[in-house]
Amino acid sequence: MGRMTQITAADGERFGAYLAMPETGRGPGLVLVQEIFGVNATMRAHADLFAEEGYVVLVPDLFWRIEPGIELGYGDADVARGRALLERFDTGRGIEDIGACLTYLRAMPSGTGMAGIVGFCLGGRLAFLAATRLSPDAVVAFYGGGIDAHLDEIRTIRCPTILHFGNQDSLIPLDAVTRIREEANDNKNLRIFTYNGAGHGFYNHDRVAYHRPSAMMAHSRTIALLRQALGPNFDLEALWERHLELEFATRDADETMRTMVAKPYVNHVPVMTGGTGFEDLRRFYRHHFISRMPKDTNMTPVSRTIGADRVVDEMIFRFTHDQEIDWMLPGIKPTGRKVEIPLIAIVNFRGGKLYHEHIYWDQASVLVQLGLLDPKGLPVAGRETAAKVLDETLPSNSLMARWAKSAP
Repeated sequence: MGRMTQITAADGERFGAYLAMPETGRGPGLVLVQEIFGVNATMRAHADLFAEEGYVVLVPDLFWRIEPGIELGYGDADVARGRALLERFDTGRGIEDIGACLTYLRAMPSGTGMAGIVGFCLGGRLAFLAATRLSPDAVVAFYGGGIDAHLDEIRTIRCPTILHFGNQDSLIPLDAVTRIREEANDNKNLRIFTYNGAGHGFYNHDRVAYHRPSAMMAHSRTIALLRQALGPNFDLEALWERHLELEFATRDADETMRTMVAKPYVNHVPVMTGGTGFEDLRRFYRHHFISRMPKDTNMTPVSRTIGADRVVDEMIFRFTHDQEIDWMLPGIKPTGRKVEIPLIAIVNFRGGKLYHEHIYWDQASVLVQLGLLDPKGLPVAGRETAAKVLDETLPSNSLMARWAKSAP
């Protein structure tokens, strides 16, 4: 998605930076600050991801004064080389270079005049220091080591800032995070999050330490901060409604796919149907989802929650089992019976397109209503589950034999 460009440093020298543009060709600026491994394939992939989120992203080569164009991997030899480069790195000059990138982004015709910073590891510490010494519009730092050596600067942070830490980080002890948190109590601009089971580098999908649940949560929190401070803002509800229209009304697989990113995925959790990647998901939509949707499919919205990067829909889903439904009941011949169930859709967006969907329902309730599961003696129910969602006055605890015994 990106290309290399040149930035003018404060001393008039020029250095390289990877520039990734959003699909729209315009957006707020974002400086992505490297780890000790240089502007490698991982950092370029991170830049492409944030460009997909709607940002004009710049990843400066901060080691250019030592050795331009460094790209390291994550083996022992590369780690040793990265640490050697770090020993020669001038932090003050690095902060100046980040400032030059902010100036560059704010002046771009394709920008909005706003620019933030997101940094990782070494870049996390530099992002934090930039928040205290420069004037970014927002800052996010992932596992920035050494921040606890600059506690006296926390009070000077004036822009919305997030610090992400893993609670299993061998390089950043939890007592250091505690000291940072205690010092940050009086600064309402700064929020700190820790992630259970996450170590150093948990956001980096190319490192052994990658921890997907923590990375996903941290990414959502990061996007929420950036959306609020920088924009861009997308009408996620309208995007979701258009996607639903193409799936259930127009029933056009190719048009449905155009509402999604280049590498989407869908997971119908109870039966693990869906697809990962554009071609796999298009095949699923065309041959096993849209074409296998019951003719009388009907949805009644119950609630909708709209966040910075996702929509959560709660609905009652109704249909007649008039054909084999690959995506919900694979291998089950049509029974002709009606089904009514609560269903939850958690829909994640990247920028103005859908990234993934996690769809949940109670498969036991479906099987009971089709006569394929005898509920006798089992803690399962049929249509009653949907009725109870719509009417809270209906009886609770009817499956609990001990309920009557607790009556006063």
